Amino acid sequence: MAQTKFPAALQLTEADTQLMLAASTHIGARNCDTQMKPYVWKRRSDGIHIINIGITWQKLVLAARIIAAVENPQDVVVISSRPYGHRAVLKYGAATGAQAIAGRFTPGNFTNYITRSFKEPRLIVVNDSRTDGQAVRESSYSNIPVIALCDTDASLKFVDVAIPGNNKSKHSIGLLWWLLAREVLRIRGTIPRQEQWATMPDMFFFRDPEDVEREAQQEAGNKVDEEGAAAPAAIEPDWQVSGNAGLAAAATSGIGGNVDSGLDWAADASQSFLSVLQTCADLDPQLLLTGLHQKLNKAPDSSVSHPARPLKTLLSGRYSGE
Repeated sequence: MAQTKFPAALQLTEADTQLMLAASTHIGARNCDTQMKPYVWKRRSDGIHIINIGITWQKLVLAARIIAAVENPQDVVVISSRPYGHRAVLKYGAATGAQAIAGRFTPGNFTNYITRSFKEPRLIVVNDSRTDGQAVRESSYSNIPVIALCDTDASLKFVDVAIPGNNKSKHSIGLLWWLLAREVLRIRGTIPRQEQWATMPDMFFFRDPEDVEREAQQEAGNKVDEEGAAAPAAIEPDWQVSGNAGLAAAATSGIGGNVDSGLDWAADASQSFLSVLQTCADLDPQLLLTGLHQKLNKAPDSSVSHPARPLKTLLSGRYSGE
């Protein structure tokens, strides 16, 4: 690790070192740009360049101090065209208040003021100086400072502060953005430096949409199973119905206990209905059929040539309409 003159509070801790090693932040590419050689510790036998994570931490602290110096957090724009960095920049923007552009960068965002997406940031932070080259190039036209995560094969053209690290692995990308967001919040005084940040690094890691959908379906299925197991058993009735006689008795039990339940289900439906009405009228016509009785005994309609007949006469079949 390179010797630094940072105060003790800003020194790289053992826990952060273990996190960076576990996320493969120190693993570079086979190619190495000339301007990135000062950030390389050594080259392995298989051609992979190893990045000095001590310098990575120094650049992270420098970038965090620059970002914290911007008075309005909305004047900082974080950009990632690489899919592995979409979730990271969105989480970073939510944590620090910066504007996040996840996905394709629309040309003219920083130069064409006619477009709806036109922005005039004071500082931009990109996930990769190569994949986000359009944003870096436009920032040079507008004199906007650029902070970039750079692998060993990255170009430093128009880049003001390079943070060396593996920007191709989803775990390394998420961890670098998490460390940067945490350091910005610590410098601003939002979170104490002596305490751990409540947001875990894996919240910044890329998640496959198919895996997310599969987990959501599994959780929904488990919830349905739990609700089904917790539902009370259905209450069985204390009476049993057997045959047509039982059904008829259940249907007429609310009308009267003495009603004959032996109905002929094979008979004509109209005749069966008339017989039920006849029985109901004989039992209690005043209580059960008062409304129907009053309706039938109203003044005769002009279109009907016969007078209204009593209800008993209608039900007994002694009235024949014209």
